[in-house]
Amino acid sequence: MKTNRLCLTVLATLVLQVSHSQFRKYSNEFLNIGAGARGLAMGSSQVASVNDGTAGYWNPAGLADIKDHPQVNLMHAEYFAGIGKYDYASIAFPTAGNKRTIGITGLRFAVDDIMNTLFLVEPDGSVNYNNIQSFSSADYGFIFSFAQTLKEKDKKKINFGVNAKVIHRSVGKFAKAWGFGLDAGLQLHTGKWQFGVTARDVTSTFNAWSFTFTEKEKEILYLTNNEIPVKSTEMTAPRLVLGVARSFKLGQKSSLLAEANVDLTFDGKRNTVISADPVSADPKLGLELNINNVFFLRGGINNFQQALYDGDTVNQKRVWIYQPSAGAGFKIQQLAVDYAFTNLANQTNPLFTHVFSLRLNLVGTKNNK
Repeated sequence: MKTNRLCLTVLATLVLQVSHSQFRKYSNEFLNIGAGARGLAMGSSQVASVNDGTAGYWNPAGLADIKDHPQVNLMHAEYFAGIGKYDYASIAFPTAGNKRTIGITGLRFAVDDIMNTLFLVEPDGSVNYNNIQSFSSADYGFIFSFAQTLKEKDKKKINFGVNAKVIHRSVGKFAKAWGFGLDAGLQLHTGKWQFGVTARDVTSTFNAWSFTFTEKEKEILYLTNNEIPVKSTEMTAPRLVLGVARSFKLGQKSSLLAEANVDLTFDGKRNTVISADPVSADPKLGLELNINNVFFLRGGINNFQQALYDGDTVNQKRVWIYQPSAGAGFKIQQLAVDYAFTNLANQTNPLFTHVFSLRLNLVGTKNNK
C-alpha cells in the first residue's frame, strides 16, 4: 500500500490541483514562457518593439508591421534536462494594402513518458512491472490574431490587435480541459520612441476540467486516501503589460534598442518588485545591438524576487534576485535564426536552457488578396 501511495504522487499533483473552481495566480503558466529566442534573450521585454510573427504571442498589434509576404516563425526548447519540451509555431498573413494582418499561433508544453504505477502492486501484494504504463501531461494553446494599422502619418503610427485563444490541457486519459480567452494590444511609434500595451485574458480566461477514472482506479484512489476530483472550472485573472522602447544610432551601420516592460497582475500579492493587494508589478529590461541589420546581440533581466540570503533561515536576511538571459542572431535575406541562453530560475539557482528559433519570410507567396 505504501508503494501505491508513492505511485500516486505525480497523478495527484497534476490532477487534484484543479479540483476546485476559483481564480488561480499561476493558471495556464505555459502561456507565460515566451515565444521566439529574440524575446527570451531580451528578458521578455517585447510589448513595445515586437514587429514580427511572434507578436501574436507578445502583443498582437505588432503583427500589423508584417508587410507584403506571409511570415513563419518556429521555436523549440527543452527544460529540466529534456524532461519538459516546449514548441512554438506561427504564421502571419498580411492582407491587401498592408493595412491588416491575420496570424495563427500554436504552442505546446509537455512532459511525456510519465510512469503510471497505479497498478504496480497486485491485490496479493506482489509487484508486477508489466502493469506499468506511461502517459503525458500536455498543454496546448491556439491563438488566432487580427491586427490593423489605425493611423500612419509622418513618423507616427498606431497599431491595434486582438487575440482569440483556445486552450486544451490533458493529463493522460485522466483529465481534460478546454478553455477560451481574449487579448488586446496597442502600439504607438513616434520617431525613435515606441510604446506598447497588452491586456491579456481580458475576459478572465477559463479552463473547464473533466475527469475520467475507471471503477478500479477509483477504488485505488479511495484506498490510498486520495480525493476523486469532479468537473471544475479554473479561472485566469486579467493582466496588463506596459512597455516603452527607444532606438539609438551607433555609427552608420549599428544601432541599439532598449526596452522596458512592466507586468501588472490583479490577483493579489506576488513576490515582485511592487507587491500589493490587488495589484503587483514585475519589471523587465532588454537590450538589442543591431550590426548592419545582419548580426544581433541581446541581453535582458526579469523575474525580480526577494529570497533568503544563502538560505539564511535564522536571520531571515533577504536579497533581491533576478533572471538573466542573453542571446544572438543573424539574418540572411528572408531567413533569420536566433538563439537565447535563458534561466528558468534566477542567478542564485541556475536552470539555464538553450533556445533556438527561426523566422522565414515567404517571398514566393506574396499576398495579392
